[in-house]
Amino acid sequence: MTSFKENLRNELDFQGLTVKELSARTGIIKGTLDNYLGARASIPPADIAVKIADALHVSVEYLVKGEDRKIRMESMSEVAVTPESRMILRDLKSVPSNIKESLTTLIHQTAVMFARKTQDD
Repeated sequence: MTSFKENLRNELDFQGLTVKELSARTGIIKGTLDNYLGARASIPPADIAVKIADALHVSVEYLVKGEDRKIRMESMSEVAVTPESRMILRDLKSVPSNIKESLTTLIHQTAVMFARKTQDD
């Protein structure tokens, strides 16, 4: 199981966000966020964890345990994301933006279709 610190850092890297940008999204002071990512690696209270998860469009469970690999899509439905697909999306940083948008959309659509099929079965 991974730590809150690791999961938060991985998600920030995955989304290409800085701590300062997360601070602006959440209203949480940058220094407080740095405490969650620093050597002490403190864990935030539930209300703060919810703010962070909402801003990153992930579940609190994912941030805390690293096991619930779900992201919220624009439609606000939740879709399971495998570690492999997350790695693929992370690797898209080196792809030109016009191609990255198309590939990201395709990956998300595939994940939505897979989630619907899984629910139907």
